[in-house]
Amino acid sequence: MTVAERTGTVSHFIGGDEVPSASGRTFPAIDPSTGAEIAQVAFGEAEDVDRAVAAGRAAFESGAWSRAAPGHRATVLRRLADLIRADAERIGRIESMDTGKPIAQATAEVNVAADFVTYFAGHAELPNGRTYPADAGYFVYTVREPYGVVGAISPWNYPFLLACWKTAPALAVGNSVVLKMAEQTPLSTAELGRLTLEAGMPAGVFNVVHGDGPTTGAALVAHPQVKKLTFTGSTATGQAILRSAADHIKSVHLELGGKTPNIVFGDADMEQAIAGSLFTAFYNTGQICTSGSRLLVQRKDSDRVIEAFVERARGIRVGDPGDSTSQLGPLVSEEQFQRVTGYIEEGRRGGARLALGGGRPQVPVAGGYYVEPTIFVDVTPDMRIAREEIFGPVLSVLTFDDEDEAVRIANDVMYGLAATIWTTDLGRAFRVAQKIDAGIIWTNCPHYLPVNVPYEGHKMSGLGEDLGVEALQTFTHLKTHCVNFNGARMAWA
Repeated sequence: MTVAERTGTVSHFIGGDEVPSASGRTFPAIDPSTGAEIAQVAFGEAEDVDRAVAAGRAAFESGAWSRAAPGHRATVLRRLADLIRADAERIGRIESMDTGKPIAQATAEVNVAADFVTYFAGHAELPNGRTYPADAGYFVYTVREPYGVVGAISPWNYPFLLACWKTAPALAVGNSVVLKMAEQTPLSTAELGRLTLEAGMPAGVFNVVHGDGPTTGAALVAHPQVKKLTFTGSTATGQAILRSAADHIKSVHLELGGKTPNIVFGDADMEQAIAGSLFTAFYNTGQICTSGSRLLVQRKDSDRVIEAFVERARGIRVGDPGDSTSQLGPLVSEEQFQRVTGYIEEGRRGGARLALGGGRPQVPVAGGYYVEPTIFVDVTPDMRIAREEIFGPVLSVLTFDDEDEAVRIANDVMYGLAATIWTTDLGRAFRVAQKIDAGIIWTNCPHYLPVNVPYEGHKMSGLGEDLGVEALQTFTHLKTHCVNFNGARMAWA
């Protein structure tokens, strides 16, 4: 039974309690596979954000979490991970209903989220400072301290997983958190709040306020007691957050958009390359910032590679997320459906040739936001579908002659999040990776992303690191302490 089924309305989670909005305002949660309303959700405004931040600040200043023994924080987070695993099937059903993901995929992602929490629990006990050589009689050391209240704004494409991704490291090092999940997918996050309390986290350390970006998110970003912001979402929203954060000189971490080049050289293992390229282009209905939405194929091999790729793509099963045979579900919302189908029309108008898809698939459930896996060929680098992030199952196929041209095409967008290279030539793999301006390069392994490996975008794709021990830097700030321990007098005294 979901939160909505139990309560009728999904509430905020503030100070350890499920509470309605101060105004009583709500908004509907929609099942994207049918377009039907499945719950009403509390809509957070400035007063609700202020209550959540105050709860987070009070919890931080109490020291019950921020100054707790590192081993205690680690134990609580590990207990949270165990609770998530024990409840993964139920949370997965909620996630599937809320996002349109196939249920097996949604449940698997909940279990991965638990692994993230387990990993970051260990961060509580990692070394967090250094000592430095100094003059005789002096001792100099640094420590990294939590900011206080972290404002986390998380997207709708991986709601539960990214809620844990963005908050677990912040919590591990002693911060309090106020989480604003995307309004399209609030339901599983409400469950996460309940589990933090059950795990033994003090009330007020973890808070959730539901709502939209212009009202709820903007209030969280602008709040003077929020000392650190972490955001995953569009580049345009990231720019707006940076502008707002400048008023209080807040530290901001951003993981933004992408237009990942997926480069297939003629010497690649073609079976591996085609299977992996299908995965990176269409997994999660293409709603991934690192989705390989630009397929770059070496011109001399392009006809046979494209033909084989299109033929394999015809077999992708689109359908009801509750059907275990479905590989792709619907897009997350009516708004996203209109955006993606608009880009498909733009591709047609722009002169690209439609090789597959472009319409709505035949599915048993009417009313959902389904789009067929869509492949455009004869795409040139100047076309909008080759330059802008679509965030749907729409692939642009471009061709190139040599390494230099592949790199030029790969780098000729404003994004620099990720790139994938397919080749059996190790020298080529290293040469091309060195020249591509992106934070993540995958060679023959798209979307390989262990939690202990850092994740960062270049150019307009972001600022700062997620994952890995580098997350310690993201969610702490530096304090330097210089000690004169033998009473030495300053030279001018």
